[in-house]
Amino acid sequence: MPYLYRDSKPRPPALPGAARATHSSGKAYEELRQECLCRGVLFEDPDFPACNSSLFFSEKPPIPFIWKRPGDIVKDPKFILGGATRTDICQGDLGDCWLLAAIASLTLNEKTLARVVPLDQNFGPDYAGIFHFQFWQHNEWLDVVIDDQLPTFKGRLVFLHSAEHNEFWSALLEKAYAKLNGSYEALKGGSTIEAMEDFTGGVGEMYEVKKAPDNFYEILEKALKRCSLVCCSINISSAAESEAKTPFGLIKGHAYSVTGIDEVRYRGRQVQLIRIRNPWGQVEWNGPWSDNSLEWRSVSPSEQRRLSQAALDDGEFWMKFEDFKVHFDKVEICNLTPDALEDSTAHKWEVTIHQGSWVRGSTAGGCRNFLETFWTNPQIKLHLTEKDDGQDDCTFIAALMQKDRRKLKKLGAEMLTIGYAIYESPARDGHLGKDFFRYHPSKARSKTYINLREVSNRFKLPPGDYILVPTTFEPHQEADFCLRIFSEKKAITDPQETEEEKQFRALFEQIAGKVSAKPLWVINLDFCVTKPFLNSDYQTSGNGKLEFSEFKVFWEKMKKWINIFLQFDFDKSGSMSSYELRSALKAAGYQLNNYLLQLIVLRYSDEQFQIEFDDFLNCLIRLENASRVFQALSVKNKEFINLNIGEV
Repeated sequence: MPYLYRDSKPRPPALPGAARATHSSGKAYEELRQECLCRGVLFEDPDFPACNSSLFFSEKPPIPFIWKRPGDIVKDPKFILGGATRTDICQGDLGDCWLLAAIASLTLNEKTLARVVPLDQNFGPDYAGIFHFQFWQHNEWLDVVIDDQLPTFKGRLVFLHSAEHNEFWSALLEKAYAKLNGSYEALKGGSTIEAMEDFTGGVGEMYEVKKAPDNFYEILEKALKRCSLVCCSINISSAAESEAKTPFGLIKGHAYSVTGIDEVRYRGRQVQLIRIRNPWGQVEWNGPWSDNSLEWRSVSPSEQRRLSQAALDDGEFWMKFEDFKVHFDKVEICNLTPDALEDSTAHKWEVTIHQGSWVRGSTAGGCRNFLETFWTNPQIKLHLTEKDDGQDDCTFIAALMQKDRRKLKKLGAEMLTIGYAIYESPARDGHLGKDFFRYHPSKARSKTYINLREVSNRFKLPPGDYILVPTTFEPHQEADFCLRIFSEKKAITDPQETEEEKQFRALFEQIAGKVSAKPLWVINLDFCVTKPFLNSDYQTSGNGKLEFSEFKVFWEKMKKWINIFLQFDFDKSGSMSSYELRSALKAAGYQLNNYLLQLIVLRYSDEQFQIEFDDFLNCLIRLENASRVFQALSVKNKEFINLNIGEV
């Protein structure tokens, strides 16, 4: 499926200000609410209607759901009752425990919760059947509006619900997140870190508990103190083990929230404890330090109150930290600021965002295993200029996120396996070619290629210039991506766009026309060249024909282009691989950024990513004419069209 280009220039991080309205009407929450109040009607959302398509995309509902508003379910509905707490999160008949664990963690931070769940809404006198929630998506905060019709069966909520039957904020939040991702079914299965990032705009990190550092307890303690969202889970070895219960009451393949960490005096020594919550709201650990274990009898009532210890079947329990490391396998931490796990001194991190795409035939080169195409992937410049305080290296986090894959589930899309590699940059500018990667090893890389929405790692490298190459594991796989670079000190990730580049970008957009997101992309490059040979800028006499002198200039170009084509037609088949187009165009004097290259490949390559000679020639004539128009705008650089904006 095709992917629309997103400008790849570095951007500042999104700040928690006013979120962008997303309703198809273009109206914001308050305007829609006031309209309903004036008309005396309850809001019905045409963007996410109360019908089966909002529930499932691959199957029919297994039971006859009935959509009801809270006032039709209970007599006295409340949005939030006694404060939003982790006990308001009870899982229903949807496999989204990863989301619920993130919501439970969210309730531990009042300020962060208020951003996602605005408090300017209720079931009071100004009730209009409309609610809104805010989520972070790819460096932007979105305001998602919904009506309050919820799926029910026999008068009870089917999906997420609160332990208090007349409290509805959590059920409505789940509906808004389902709308954001296309349907309730799209929420089946996921990584808790995904939702935690959508709730905060933070950066996620993952730890394998069995390989965690020696100071892992202190890491978790510091993370919770800084209001980071923390979740944990137990691995499964097969699908049959999913949600299987262990003898100790723990659920495999299930996302839990970490809600506390502390030490308690027990029989004359300090014992490290960790508090865990099952989003089911029931089914708890039954080993040492569980709700009714003998260990609590040796702890004073005041200490139990300090730890909020209560023997309730609410899904929350304490366990010894050593037991936690034995029974759990993975911990996910979403830091509200990238420095959350450093020392106790707050740092201001520099954050840069890059938006880009992997497009078949041009920039979807796959990982280093596929050397012939690896070099065609986007290449992001990274300039590390300042050492960390008191250190010899520069610290940064690189977080690579594939965009909208959950939303595209209904079209058959799955999470791609992604990762990245970082190379020391040579002195020369421009997109690095195949030979560079053949003979130069990477200086750092993501720990693994994995089919998660985001892959992120911390690095420490000496000051210098580097190239980060984000890739899918297999070549020819298409997706949009967002790369976030968090650096402790100033890290220059790209040159600013020059006035020359701005002028040519505007010109090319005029020439290229609009790109459709339909299966067949149509690129219109006929603005400058309707008839490539006669109606070109080589024709200067005004008679509609090429004079000899004009033809001579054109013929010299033609000979050069023929030799270039033969040079890159390796098998002498009369066609060249579209992955070689970047090098061929560079040999002809055109150094294009990924955006222009993607458009050209989509226009001129066939289904096998091959470009015939006549198409190659046609492409060069059009680029030549565009270049001449560009030079007419008093551009100083007449040797190259250099559009390395955001990438190289």
